[in-house]
Amino acid sequence: MKEEEYINLADDEEMQAKHIHTQSLCHKYSLLDPEELEKRRNLMKKIVNSIGENFTIEQPFHCDYGYFINIGKDFYANYNLTILDTASVTIGDNVFIGPNVNIYAATHPLDIERRNKNLEKGIPVKIGNNVWIGGNVTILPGVTIGDGTTIGAGSVVTKDIPSNVLAVGNPCKVIKNL
Repeated sequence: MKEEEYINLADDEEMQAKHIHTQSLCHKYSLLDPEELEKRRNLMKKIVNSIGENFTIEQPFHCDYGYFINIGKDFYANYNLTILDTASVTIGDNVFIGPNVNIYAATHPLDIERRNKNLEKGIPVKIGNNVWIGGNVTILPGVTIGDGTTIGAGSVVTKDIPSNVLAVGNPCKVIKNL
């Protein structure tokens, strides 16, 4: 990776303001009474760029900017979903996400000197339709998960996973066609 692919978001006042604003909205979302379903839905529509009909995102929810997140219809995310969206995170229709799932589109240089300059970049993440992601899964930058796939609990997804498979482990590997 070339250094020019990385940027220092800490030096970008507009991005920092958006980050703080989104953090505030996520905080408010997480503090809403669980019975206030309509308020939760309306606030989530302000946090993410787009979200389809019939969705539930359990509290708490965390993200960096929100406007890089696009979620399809019939979506369910259990408690404590974190999305680091310094690049596009696209989630298809009929996706179910277990608790404590982390989706990372952000990465930093491996070189210590460059990393210490607060450099980072975003690499898009794509999750297809009809996907089930088990609890405590981490999805790393640049990963695509194909349609109809199940990712087993506790997996760390480091590379693309094809459609219609069961994949598990650290690193996550296909173990069965579905």
